[in-house]
Amino acid sequence: MRLTRFTDLALRVLMRLAVEEADLPTTREVAGAMEVPYTHTAKVVAKLQHLGLVEARRGRGGGLALTAAGRRASVGGLVRELEGAGDVVDCDGTTPCPLRSACILRGALRGAQEAFFAALDPLTVESLVAAPTGPLLLGIGTTRTS
Repeated sequence: MRLTRFTDLALRVLMRLAVEEADLPTTREVAGAMEVPYTHTAKVVAKLQHLGLVEARRGRGGGLALTAAGRRASVGGLVRELEGAGDVVDCDGTTPCPLRSACILRGALRGAQEAFFAALDPLTVESLVAAPTGPLLLGIGTTRTS
């Protein structure tokens, strides 16, 4: 299974915020540190705010902060939420598969997808930033813009 860029970026944003200690980075600073377009990062941050994982503070001294729920969030749950409930393959697409009514593969792929999510369930955002990842994240994109 391959994660969408949106989910990949969301996980990286959460990890980056999990290691912030004092300064609250802005969405623009996070985008710069992750070397991704600001507009993509802004959409991800909006979704993470909607899910209650990130808090955005406006004004002087504002920025992005990971909430307690964001810190404890299960990676498997996050990936399920961000990727949606779609199947690995689109058997009912514009050209429906003629085997879809009696296909064993579709069920096996659905089971493999759930096993993928289940393998991520025990991981939390906080556990993703344990050494050596956390210290590395702290060094990425540390220059603040005015």
